[in-house]
Amino acid sequence: MTEPPTRRRAPGMSTEQRRAMIVAAALPLVAEYGAAVTTAQIARAAGIGEATIFRAFKDKEEVLAACTAEAMNPHHVQRELASISLDQPLADRLTEAAEAMRAHLTRMGAVAGALHASGHRRDRTPGRLPGDRTPGRSPGDRAPGDRPADSRETAMRATRDALTELVEPDRAALRLPPERVASIFLGMLFTQLHFGAEGAEADPAEFVDVLLHGTLRKPGSGT
Repeated sequence: MTEPPTRRRAPGMSTEQRRAMIVAAALPLVAEYGAAVTTAQIARAAGIGEATIFRAFKDKEEVLAACTAEAMNPHHVQRELASISLDQPLADRLTEAAEAMRAHLTRMGAVAGALHASGHRRDRTPGRLPGDRTPGRSPGDRAPGDRPADSRETAMRATRDALTELVEPDRAALRLPPERVASIFLGMLFTQLHFGAEGAEADPAEFVDVLLHGTLRKPGSGT
């Protein structure tokens, strides 16, 4: 008698893969509800049982910390900047870069703002999260999702370097070196997003036009 073929089980997710999947599902919910989001909501969005969350994370606070870290992760936008074709005109390259940077910063702001508005606060003890029950954590330890200052500086430098590469092919046509243009680009973009009036911010193409050509009309041109 021929035995039926043995069914092979699909390989299970690693803990890191499961964590990444949960964070991807949780991020839009955290941006909408802040700390008020429930693990039941996250589980439904991820298509998993609620208990699965607690096999990957210690508690909801750790999920929120991982979402914050993911929202602030610069690697995504750096990959987008690296994928922009250098064959395009400079204005088009920088417009794509502005769109990518704006999306990244908007996501960061949405997550941080929602958490703040929902009353989510760090404990006064450095390195701890509200409700953190991890024993043995000393005051100097970082909570999940924390990033040291040198990490932020490294990320900003890598982003500036990626922008510099986008500008470099047009070095001969510029009054300033590409690295300086990249720094001004970032400074203008951060300032506009942080301090611009709602609804009054320039679209990416207009922003890049001002960066490259200023706001003054050319003498005698009427434009």
